[in-house]
Amino acid sequence: MDKQQNILIIGAGLCGSLLALRLGQRGYNVSVYEMRPDLRKVDISAGRSINLAFSNRGNKAIKLVGLEDKVEALCIPMNGRMIHDAHGNTFQSNYSGRDQEYINSISRGELNALLLDEAEKHKNVSLYFNKKCKSVDFEKTTALFKEYDTEDEFIEDADVIIATDGAGSAMRKSYYLGKKFLFSFSQEYLTHGYKELSILPKENGDYKASKNALHIWPRGNFMLIALPNLDGSFTVTLFLSYDEGEYNFNNLKTEDNVMKFFKKEFPDALELMPNLTGDFFQNPTAPLGTVKCSPWHYKGNTLLMGDAAHAIVPFYGQGMNASFEDVVEFDAILDQNLGDWETILKAYEKTRKKDTDAIADLAIDNFHEMKGHVNQTIFQEKRKLEMALEKEFPDDYSSKYSLVTFNENIGYRAAMLRGRAQDKAILNMLTDKKINVNGDLKEILDKVKQETEAILEDDRIAGLK
Repeated sequence: MDKQQNILIIGAGLCGSLLALRLGQRGYNVSVYEMRPDLRKVDISAGRSINLAFSNRGNKAIKLVGLEDKVEALCIPMNGRMIHDAHGNTFQSNYSGRDQEYINSISRGELNALLLDEAEKHKNVSLYFNKKCKSVDFEKTTALFKEYDTEDEFIEDADVIIATDGAGSAMRKSYYLGKKFLFSFSQEYLTHGYKELSILPKENGDYKASKNALHIWPRGNFMLIALPNLDGSFTVTLFLSYDEGEYNFNNLKTEDNVMKFFKKEFPDALELMPNLTGDFFQNPTAPLGTVKCSPWHYKGNTLLMGDAAHAIVPFYGQGMNASFEDVVEFDAILDQNLGDWETILKAYEKTRKKDTDAIADLAIDNFHEMKGHVNQTIFQEKRKLEMALEKEFPDDYSSKYSLVTFNENIGYRAAMLRGRAQDKAILNMLTDKKINVNGDLKEILDKVKQETEAILEDDRIAGLK
């Protein structure tokens, strides 16, 4: 494969900037076109998640490009979920029984800026901003752009075009509208949307709540979460139905209604948010959707990657991590020296798609778990038991959450199948009183393993594996 080939990347977000950096390191000529202004010069965060959950799969990509120390400096460790019940009581549910396993809160903007800075250090990488992709001619391997400043349109060509332009991808739209090949596409929205709010730091800059946790106020059909920022603030996100329930986004139209809602459902959070109504009416309400499509590539010319190929809802904290892992998997395919782009792109999609479909499904599952199940007694018993098993037998047991979040050498699909089987095994045995949280852990581990394997065998027979 000729390393001097020209690769055009559409989108300079997290996935696109990481991909540009890695391909630049490999020696390709890379041009990146982004429709927004340069985020290093202009604040463009409005309506987008300010901070994100960063974990092992994402860090695997950061290690690949040699930025682990610089990224670690941007991270705030979160050891578990801090659950806030309706009465203002709190308890922490750790993510793992192993002390070294935790997730991190990281600034989207600072991480993106770092990746752009590092990519730009390579002479073979060029970045262009304020240039919106209108369409892609995937047969000619050209892209039509509009220059925001002058409104001029121009065409760029390349040997390969890779679209990392998010859930609203222009190239994916061109695939769909082009009708030149069989292209499957689905976009499914939750009935809930989200709105970002904030908890500002104390006057002395300290945090108003526990710093090293992801805070959750689960209320059955809706919830509030909060992630810490380096400046002492928290980014707070309200997940709420658009039109169902006593309070919803469609009827929270006055300051009085918003205050009544928070006083009733989140009184302890409200005490920390004197700026609530200002944030609520200034910040947009955004939808939550899942995108699946296939194929991701057209011959050896074009490829969808990241959210452009597989946008997911944020409830497993894996959106960025999955997109970063895309780059790792793509890099591994390049290492195979398969000879031509069509073979490379086909091999990448075959390797990757089953896992991105799996994490999309897991993210939906976790939405229901976070907003309601975390308050249920049997769920709390299951988590307590899993934490004890991980602590006592760190090499022999990992919960579904640990398999997905901390075991970066296991694909999402394999983690999903085993994790779901384990969940089913533990919940069934707790319900049937075959195990209990005070039982002998070695006996419990043996029973869980035996029942899990039986469920996995049933899945294999049913064709699920």
